[in-house]
Amino acid sequence: MIQEVVPYLYLIALVFSILGVGLLDYTHKLALFLDARATLFAVCISVTVFLVWDVVGILNGIFFRGDAPHLSGILLAPELPLEEVFFLTLLCYNTLVVYRWAAK
Repeated sequence: MIQEVVPYLYLIALVFSILGVGLLDYTHKLALFLDARATLFAVCISVTVFLVWDVVGILNGIFFRGDAPHLSGILLAPELPLEEVFFLTLLCYNTLVVYRWAAK
């Protein structure tokens, strides 16, 4: 059972973290629960910019996936794991929530 979960631990942790930031956002109405349209736009644009950055880095041989037992092995493109999208979503959403909290 545990060996079946290990490849997804990082993905599970990322989803759990996104939900945690979402709970803080919901509690304090900082981003998504204040203005969903603007938040989704900002996060999607930011994630897209970082994904383009990643692809450029991959094409130039700067970024690579490497071997890690906690990665699912699902690739969106060569050297671009599924977890990267969730990581970038967490990064951008968390940054927006912290920014909005600091601005209060």
